[in-house]
Amino acid sequence: MNITNCPCGSGLSYNNCCQPYHLKAKIAPTAEALMRSRYAAFVVADGDYLFETTHVSKRRGNSKDAYLKSARNTKWLKLNIVAADFDTVEFKPFYLNKKFQTEVLHEKSSFRLENGKWFYFDGLFYS
Repeated sequence: MNITNCPCGSGLSYNNCCQPYHLKAKIAPTAEALMRSRYAAFVVADGDYLFETTHVSKRRGNSKDAYLKSARNTKWLKLNIVAADFDTVEFKPFYLNKKFQTEVLHEKSSFRLENGKWFYFDGLFYS
């Protein structure tokens, strides 16, 4: 996939931002970096990365195929970070619904740092 700007909204090119995480050349150094790279993985439909960066205790019911299907069935538009600290990130990803109208999710996700790697743990959704 040829992407110039990284989908995560960092302002960097994809190959200098989230792609090295997706290719396992680098490990996301912060919870926010992991969350951004997971959003970018949804945009580029990288189900393996989404599965592997989900905490092992939360993988049940979240197969690689399920992540891939979800990613492919959604047209993601942009990501806004609301707030971030050591192990939580509040964010709003925008997407097109089936009627081609823009909608937004609002989530505050928790992450766990284990053995030097960050993992998505869970999220609280706001209406």
